Amino acid sequence: MAQQTLVEQISGLYHGEAIVELGNVTSGINHKGRATELLVGVQAVVGDAQADPKHHGGLDRVLHHFPREHYGQYRRWDLMSSFKDAPAMGENISTVGLDESQVHIGDIIKIGEVELQVTQPRSPCFKLNLQFGHQEFALAMQQSGRCGWFYRVLKPGTIYETDTVLLLERLSDISVAEAMQIYFLPEFNAEQYKRLMDCQGLAVAWVNSLQRRIENSAIEDWQMRLYGPQKR
Repeated sequence: MAQQTLVEQISGLYHGEAIVELGNVTSGINHKGRATELLVGVQAVVGDAQADPKHHGGLDRVLHHFPREHYGQYRRWDLMSSFKDAPAMGENISTVGLDESQVHIGDIIKIGEVELQVTQPRSPCFKLNLQFGHQEFALAMQQSGRCGWFYRVLKPGTIYETDTVLLLERLSDISVAEAMQIYFLPEFNAEQYKRLMDCQGLAVAWVNSLQRRIENSAIEDWQMRLYGPQKR
């Protein structure tokens, strides 16, 4: 696929290192502040921290990209107890005019001098319920697919707010939106899992999770992730 402009200009860049209490857990979701640039390494963004490295961060989730217009939709659904906007999702990159239907798993994206690969949609957890004051927020994100996506870093460097978001190469026919739909199908579907697993660039954690489902012929329990320990 020829180089294609996805977004002419980023609406916001964010990072931060503070880890704070969020309800009865620690989280970095509220630690990010506006930045004019992001210094992006292969393993992490300089000045960015994760409270839970097991479920956040890592080579397949160095940057989180979230469409800013989704905030308006979540507000219209009355899923926020108070007004919140970017970067309340904990995102590093915010844009307008680009959503999960336009970005595919495995896409090679260039932002300024940095080259990235789309690895997976965001898998929502109960910390979003605490962040937005609604116990069904994570479930709403899972069902709506308005989740944003993660990148691994292929070529490190600096991203500036004035940079253009370009699509360099498309490696799969599964969009982030469809990947979200397949991964969270309410019923076991080995055929669709295998189709998603075949996407070049899919995050290792998702590949392993789908493989376990196929081996066990069952979907894992989502209650802890969606609602936290209080509903166990």
